[in-house]
Amino acid sequence: MPLKTEKILKKYNYGGRDRLIPLLQEIQNAEGYLSKKALLKIAKTLNLPTSKVYGVATFYNQFRFEPLGKYHIMVCRGTACHVKGSLSCLKMVENTLKIKAGQTTRDGLFSIETLACLGACGLAPVISINGKFHGSMTSEKSKKLIDEIKRKENENAAK
Repeated sequence: MPLKTEKILKKYNYGGRDRLIPLLQEIQNAEGYLSKKALLKIAKTLNLPTSKVYGVATFYNQFRFEPLGKYHIMVCRGTACHVKGSLSCLKMVENTLKIKAGQTTRDGLFSIETLACLGACGLAPVISINGKFHGSMTSEKSKKLIDEIKRKENENAAK
C-alpha cells in the first residue's frame, strides 16, 4: 500500500460510517482508483464490513476500480451528444479497444469512461482524451483517433 494511502488512513482511524465517502474520495485521489487492497484497509480502518464499503463505492459513479490508462477517453453521453450519435462513437471506441466503459486495456494504454455531460454541447458529440476535446465526432473519426494514438505509441516504442 502506498505511503500516501497509509497516511490518509491514519487520519480516519477514529472515523465511522459517516467518514466512508470522504475516505474513498481521498484514497482514489491518491492512488488514482480504489484497489481491492485499499477497500479492505478502509473497511478495517472504519470498522465496517468490506461488503458495506464495496456497496457504497459501487453505488457512486465517481469511484473507479481500475487504474486509468495513459490515454483516458471520456465519451459524453449528455442529451446533445446522445441525439447527435455519441452512442455509436462509444461502441466504436469499445470495439476498437476491446474493452467496455469503466475498463482499462491490459497494456494500460487506454481507459474509457462515460459522462453525463462534458459541457461542450455546441461541439456534440464530444470525446475527450486526457482533457483534450474532440468535437463533431463520428464512429469513423473515433476509430481514426484511436488508431492514430496507437500508431504514435508504436513509433515511440520502436525508437
